[in-house]
Amino acid sequence: MISSTKDLEKFLRNNDFKNIFILCGEKSFTISGASNFIKELQLNKRIKIYYKKSYVPIIEELITITDQIRHFNPDLILAIGGGAVIDYAKIANIVDTNLNLEELIVNYSYPYKNKFTKLAVIPTTAGSGAEVTSNAVIYVNGIKHSFESNILIPDFYFLIPQFIKTAPIKIKASAGFDAIAQSLESLVSKKSNDKSVKFASESLVISLNHFISYLHKPNIHNSTQMSMAANLAGKAINVSKTTAPHAASYPFSSLFGLGHGHAVSLFFENFFRFNYENISNSKTNFDLSNRFELIFKIFKVKDINGLNLEISKIKKEAKLEDNLSKLNIDVKKNSKEIMNGINILRMSNNPVEVTRDKIIKIITGN
Repeated sequence: MISSTKDLEKFLRNNDFKNIFILCGEKSFTISGASNFIKELQLNKRIKIYYKKSYVPIIEELITITDQIRHFNPDLILAIGGGAVIDYAKIANIVDTNLNLEELIVNYSYPYKNKFTKLAVIPTTAGSGAEVTSNAVIYVNGIKHSFESNILIPDFYFLIPQFIKTAPIKIKASAGFDAIAQSLESLVSKKSNDKSVKFASESLVISLNHFISYLHKPNIHNSTQMSMAANLAGKAINVSKTTAPHAASYPFSSLFGLGHGHAVSLFFENFFRFNYENISNSKTNFDLSNRFELIFKIFKVKDINGLNLEISKIKKEAKLEDNLSKLNIDVKKNSKEIMNGINILRMSNNPVEVTRDKIIKIITGN
């Protein structure tokens, strides 16, 4: 699962790859050390680098990236970055910009056919697990939409601990909480099964043992462990998909600029308490109470109060603020935009039905 820079070097020197299109975030490419690594390899190949500009993946930049890839005609797309970079690469490798892309995305009716070329990804954050998932996110007019198809799954991925070790703590905190949230949501998702439960449980155990030390005292060991945790969380949600906390998070990223994992963390405890208190209304084909008991066991707590206390502690230690007034977020003032931005597809995976009124109550606390 874990790779070395020597593995990556051997891969990039492959004679099958003569033209390499590198998609990355300018800061993360430099801070991770990936930029120097690529330069020092002195590859005898044509290389074009595109630096992602938008904070979240948006259709306008997607079209620019896709057109540049088609013009360059690479043998390999190499995505080096966080979830947004990897999502851009996954989508750009399969879409045709000659089609009415916006309409197809909004109506979730894109006609999946073939990949343009080979895709390899290298995460510079330990969080999204995008390197192993069959979905990718794109925003159209500020509203999040998803692509979902097995052809989106990258052909190759490399988990290189030293590339995530030096990420800014704010990025690490947001990404790491995303991995924790994905695993917890996977365990209660309506699409959960034995395979996803195994991945999610393993991921949670690793995260709970290493996340905080990775934030405050990063080293190769805890960076390796968090790379594995994120990868396992990605494998879990690739089966089960995410639920209400993720569904409600997207407008808080697009409207207020919060990191994805940070946005997911805002109402996490509220949604999980809602699910637990409404177990009798569960729409799952498994016993939801048993899944909560498994979660309590992993967190070494007795009940939902104990679980939410532990989640709150993790958020506090990671400095993930959830006080909306301190974040200058006025839910009532922006209620229309927020509700329009919530992903209904992800909300439908929640184990208990969540109506519009319940969502408003959960995110306002009233």
